Amino acid sequence: MGRTYLESDPAQFPQMVSAPKGAPNVVVILIDDAGFGQFSTFGGGVPSPTMDKLAADGLRFNRFHTTALCSPTRAALITGRNHHSAAFAGITELATGYDGYTCILPRSCGTVGEVLRQNGYVTAWIGKNHNTPPWELSQAGPFDRWPNGLGFDYFYGFNAGDMNHWNPILFENHNLVPASKDPNYYMTTDLADHAIAWVREMKSIAPDKPYFLYVAPGATHAPHQVPKEWIDKFKGKFDGGWDAYRQETFERQKKLGVIPADTKLTPRPESLPAWSSLNADQKRLYARMMEIFCAYGAECDYEMGRIVDAVKQLPDADNTMIIYIAGDNGSSAEGGLEGSLNENIFFNGFPEKWQDNIKVIDELGGPKHFNHFTAEWAWAMNAPFQWTKQVASHFGGTRNPLIVDWPAGIKDKGGLRSQFLHVTDIVPTIYEVCGITAPRQLNGVEQKPLEGNSFAYTFSKDSTKAKGRHETQYFEMAVNRGIYSNGWMASAMAFVPWNPNRSDFDPDKQKWELYNIDVDFSQANDLAAKYPEKLRQLQDLWWVEASKYNVLPLDWRGTIRMNAEAMGRPSLIRGRKTITYYPGTIGVPDAASPPMLNKSWVITADIVVPDKDANGMIVTHGGLEGGYGLYLKDGKASFVYNYLGIERPTFTTQDALPAGKVKLAVRFDYDGGGMGKGGTITMTANGKEVAKGRLTKTIPIQFTIAEGLDIGQDVGSPIDFTYKMPFAYTGTIEKVVVDLK
Repeated sequence: MGRTYLESDPAQFPQMVSAPKGAPNVVVILIDDAGFGQFSTFGGGVPSPTMDKLAADGLRFNRFHTTALCSPTRAALITGRNHHSAAFAGITELATGYDGYTCILPRSCGTVGEVLRQNGYVTAWIGKNHNTPPWELSQAGPFDRWPNGLGFDYFYGFNAGDMNHWNPILFENHNLVPASKDPNYYMTTDLADHAIAWVREMKSIAPDKPYFLYVAPGATHAPHQVPKEWIDKFKGKFDGGWDAYRQETFERQKKLGVIPADTKLTPRPESLPAWSSLNADQKRLYARMMEIFCAYGAECDYEMGRIVDAVKQLPDADNTMIIYIAGDNGSSAEGGLEGSLNENIFFNGFPEKWQDNIKVIDELGGPKHFNHFTAEWAWAMNAPFQWTKQVASHFGGTRNPLIVDWPAGIKDKGGLRSQFLHVTDIVPTIYEVCGITAPRQLNGVEQKPLEGNSFAYTFSKDSTKAKGRHETQYFEMAVNRGIYSNGWMASAMAFVPWNPNRSDFDPDKQKWELYNIDVDFSQANDLAAKYPEKLRQLQDLWWVEASKYNVLPLDWRGTIRMNAEAMGRPSLIRGRKTITYYPGTIGVPDAASPPMLNKSWVITADIVVPDKDANGMIVTHGGLEGGYGLYLKDGKASFVYNYLGIERPTFTTQDALPAGKVKLAVRFDYDGGGMGKGGTITMTANGKEVAKGRLTKTIPIQFTIAEGLDIGQDVGSPIDFTYKMPFAYTGTIEKVVVDLK
């Protein structure tokens, strides 16, 4: 440079990073709570034409494994590290302060989104985010562990383990998405629409930049909600029950070749009843639940097909690798032995009765219920394996269908691969095919080595019998433990997944089983008694791997871990006895909302009532699954307590509130004596008692799965069905104060 530009060399800008030459586009689709024997591509009863097309053009993998639970699998999927290494021993709502259990993704475990972004890719995350600590999900942030902060340029989805499909709470990047006014709105369709719009926009604006698109729909996780026209397609298809379904699936799997011909169908656990033992009403109810679930999965595959079709229509479709994973764990048994109208009942530690569920059989799948099918159907979805979601010791919890389609890189169309793979292998594979070296440092932070192995070697035609490179893999979820090593698998079951209450437990007395899975595909032949020394070696190896990857200390506590106060999780709200909210505060997540369980409290709202016909929500916490609401309807004030969707005791003033300024208060005096006890509700207006009554019981663990606090309207799902969303208050709210006692 000289004194002026005339005396200087031509100016040069720093250039944008370019991806390696020939780097493919990458699409990762991750279905939720799906079993190995669920979708038709792998022999199941749920039609999956999208998977069929991808499998016909690409490869199916029949020995791919997850962690047995959603947040852990997703952490491993986006980082290439084991779930405890990435601090995700469980879902975010179960976080504790131990290193492997905090659910705070370490900076040393950089994501595939961030690495690809820094290597010239545009990146997007559509759908479920269950990898941000709950205490960081409010509008106050911090946002560095939201998808945008984890390397994804664009995010459109929900921050929870599951979401109401009719009335979801969605975010676009960091911004709350207004509720749709479309009477036919359905979340999976919305997610697909945004994925399609994003990828088309990227290829319009920057056609030379490869893209990474991560799509994680809420299906087929509870709530099992789907349009009725989809449900009607499957009427009568499952009247034969789960035992017949499992046998039929087993035969289809052998015919398709996705399981070896000599595979054995594992028997039904003694704790699950035979279909033949049920009465006619039970069969009618449970068959209907499965029809809904089938419709739910089929509709999801259809929407994913719309995304795939859009991708295939783009100019560089041949150089697009699509990774379709049918499940972040096995099918879920969290609906219990008799099915569920509300999954939040399970998370609060209570069973449900089929006699209650059948009363609303025609409403299941619709907007009034957060329903979930039975544990027996979940077991059937995981054919031919033992057990279900949560059970990391057995393949029913961890083995999921994987399909990879990449026309430019896979020539063995319709091929099947049987190497042992793990979800941690996805990221190394993406890096290899993209020509990217995993960074030793990322944003100034030394990185943990990748703990998975690339399986790109399986893409060649002659790799059918190639030796697998993932030689050892531990499994652990709530002390359901397993260890794979060079063809052998040791498994130790601890707790059945349909009972959230955990009793005293001694891991040293846990029964271990031993399987040679090179010749026993389904873990049907326990060899523990025959090869005790081999079992001992694997047990010792499990402890070595557990020490290496932050699995310790073992923690088998159940529903109490859902209670953030009891676990001492970080909180924006804890310790505050008086919290003041102002109008416009909406979509506050549950973790940042007042902890009103198992204690006395007072809500005081300073409002202006415009007239005797005033309407609208003053304050609400929760939604369909549980919570409370204080609102005006035709001038009268009502306080409703939604007890897990089971009952909604409501306390209403006899007369309309007077026009003008009103100090409306609701006081709850808790009986005490433990968790979930009752108490007295007293409502006052300008100091005068206007309604009173009792709650015989209250919610002990959590109000809601995915919804928090709103002032002045109700976003998400309704607390009851007496009003139409968003039920904005027609008067003025000065402030709402919550006092915790």
